[in-house]
Amino acid sequence: MGIDFKGQVAIVTGAGGGLGRQHALALAARGAKVLVNDLSGTLDGSGGSVSAAQAVVDEIRAAGGEALANGASVTDFSAVQAMVQQAVDAWGRVDILVNNAGILRDKSFAKMELSDFRLVMEVHVMGAVHCTKAVWPHMMAQQYGRIVMTTSSSGLYGNFGQSNYGAAKMALVGLMQTLSIEGQKHGIRVNCLAPTAATRMTEGLMPEDVLRALDPAAVVPAMLVMASREAPNRTVLCAGAGTFEAAHITLTQGVHIGFDAQTPERLAAQLAEVCERQGDMVPQSGSAQGANEVGKALGHTV
Repeated sequence: MGIDFKGQVAIVTGAGGGLGRQHALALAARGAKVLVNDLSGTLDGSGGSVSAAQAVVDEIRAAGGEALANGASVTDFSAVQAMVQQAVDAWGRVDILVNNAGILRDKSFAKMELSDFRLVMEVHVMGAVHCTKAVWPHMMAQQYGRIVMTTSSSGLYGNFGQSNYGAAKMALVGLMQTLSIEGQKHGIRVNCLAPTAATRMTEGLMPEDVLRALDPAAVVPAMLVMASREAPNRTVLCAGAGTFEAAHITLTQGVHIGFDAQTPERLAAQLAEVCERQGDMVPQSGSAQGANEVGKALGHTV
């Protein structure tokens, strides 16, 4: 049976263009009622209107779907709460949240103003927190929810000139890790999408032929899987140009070295062994690190 969203309600932020627009159109095409959110501002977060969101709503309606436009800034929690209530008032529930809204303020760290760092964190991190916090009680009450955080390879692996963006995107992975644990017993599954796509945010960062190859629509299947009833939980899917990967935060087996006055020297000498990837694991929660360390310490003393 194919993936469909009939009878479900989705909210997609930053959906007035680029990848967010593709997300909204794809969810609607498969039966979801979609609230299209977009501030319609510039890449640096200035300006704003509901016009871009309304244009996507018009596309969805023209194709026979149901959609509403919303121009809330994700940095304004009261506006975000009103956005979620708009969906609930219209359709009675919220099943899917795709946290896609974002901005760029790229500069090397040495040249970056702290205000630019703070704003990118506010939009990406607190924006996702606001939206997730607003839908969370509805999803808990209905014992069902699917939340997709938009992370990035810049956060997972780094990228020159994007210390603010990278920090924000990696923070979303941490948020996903904990919310996926807390939401599991309520039927709420939370995952991350790391897209590689040609959008307004990537113009000027890649050659034109590469941008043409990176159609945002090629990323959408990963979102659809993570938004579906059979979605995974606590997964980072990477997608671009029709290729899909998974990213993991792993823990090596490590080495028990003990602790005394010479421990720093022994650690320096054995660092390659500590970092050895063979046998590494993907912990199911943060407690796995302590369990591994204590287990080795106790085993060493037996």
